[in-house]
Amino acid sequence: MSRAFIKEDAGDSDEWPERHQSASPNYVTRAGLEALRRRAEELKARLEGAPPDSAAAREARRDLRYFTGRIASAILVEHPPGPAAEARFGAIVELGRDDGSVFCVAIVGQDEAEGAPGKIAWDSPLALALMGAKEGDRVETPEGAVSVLKLSR
Repeated sequence: MSRAFIKEDAGDSDEWPERHQSASPNYVTRAGLEALRRRAEELKARLEGAPPDSAAAREARRDLRYFTGRIASAILVEHPPGPAAEARFGAIVELGRDDGSVFCVAIVGQDEAEGAPGKIAWDSPLALALMGAKEGDRVETPEGAVSVLKLSR
């Protein structure tokens, strides 16, 4: 085999690439911030029990850097008690489709929304379409028109 096809500076095949830190503002709910803190504590505990050069330790250190950065950049958004007047960060929005189906979404931070059913990131296309909508409004979303049935927090 030709040496041209052999990568000499392959490096450690067990290196963990850094997790992407969003350039968008890191708005968080109180629950989202607490979840970030819990995750960082879990990772610290995992590191204490792992051999320092193990793949598990390298992955935990990488993830801890990510969550530490997310905590440091967090912008806590809290709302006064009472009903929500419009769809915005932290709101729970009940939506109706033309076919009569109803679904709810909570507009939350990026990390809190990740993989969580019923939660959408504040900068997602659906959340951006809903921002400012009031009960009774009809909103055009990327998936079609919906009616805002109810707002809460």
